[in-house]
Amino acid sequence: MAETLGLCNSIAATRTAIPKHQHLLSAPPLPTSIPASVRPPHNPPSTSSPSSSSSSSSISLKKPFRIPNPIITSPSPSSRPILQEKLLFLESIGVDVLHLADARPSAIDAPLDRILSVVDFLRSNGFPDSELGRIFNLCPEVLESSVRDDVLPVFTFLLREVGVSGDDLRGVINRRPRLLACSVPDRLRPTLYFLQSLGIADVRKHTALLSCDAEEKFVPRLEFFQRVGFSRRDAVSMVRRFPPLFCYGVETNLRPKFEFLVNDMQRGMDELRDFPQYFSFSLENRIKPRHMVSVENRVRLPLAVMLRLTDERFREKIEVCVGSSQPLSSSPLWYETVVGSPCRDGSGQAVYCA
Repeated sequence: MAETLGLCNSIAATRTAIPKHQHLLSAPPLPTSIPASVRPPHNPPSTSSPSSSSSSSSISLKKPFRIPNPIITSPSPSSRPILQEKLLFLESIGVDVLHLADARPSAIDAPLDRILSVVDFLRSNGFPDSELGRIFNLCPEVLESSVRDDVLPVFTFLLREVGVSGDDLRGVINRRPRLLACSVPDRLRPTLYFLQSLGIADVRKHTALLSCDAEEKFVPRLEFFQRVGFSRRDAVSMVRRFPPLFCYGVETNLRPKFEFLVNDMQRGMDELRDFPQYFSFSLENRIKPRHMVSVENRVRLPLAVMLRLTDERFREKIEVCVGSSQPLSSSPLWYETVVGSPCRDGSGQAVYCA
């Protein structure tokens, strides 16, 4: 470990002095095929490999997955240790080797051929090096993964079972790199079934949730809403309407915002049931300031209107409500303005405004 940290510090100190083209393992875009003269003798040509052909042909993509042959790089000078070569290569594709050595030292200990295999697989499926560095920095476990046993099954699961399109797959992985480190049978598939059981049919729009443990992450959120007074049916309806609710912490987000809505804003739970997106807004930067402006002007906007408008549109809405008065009951605007969404009247009483 001390040797690794020493090499990392040495590389970090000299990275600006080493041109990228001098990194022995920093290769240009990979060729479409590898000459037979440099292909390992134990690895037969890819066109005759049953396992490779079956994996590629079974996946429906505009461009089928390509499981590359092992990449043969220029041999290292005998004076340069393989560990240093590995660190130079990782640094060349944007990996923060100092952070990696501290956060996931086992990733640095992974065999170089395994790291190259993962990198080449992702490159050959459309991921540029700029994205690879971010993926490995956020989820260094991927560097230790096997393409055939770990990474490829995740790609296949997302395409076949979740319904992600080939064009969207790269974006899905970039938004949640941890998906690549999740076991399909132990994590991804059970979570998919749980979300579908709640009625969230189109999980393609919420693929980041698939990396979560349903028992540890989802169930406590549902139980919280039931404890504060929602029925099981209403709690499920809220997460079905807004699945990102599962991402918010109970004590850091859900509870303080719920208590402020009920105790300070004196809003009904039915408003929250119909607009669960309330929890996505900042309590200090959006909810409290706009509530105070509404109170000062004796205006009570619907929750969604109060929070969704831009600052400029919100100010305009307040001004309109302050300067308006209730229409006569015989007016065609009576139902829309007063009954549907009441507004402040001339007496100064706070009423609803659409």
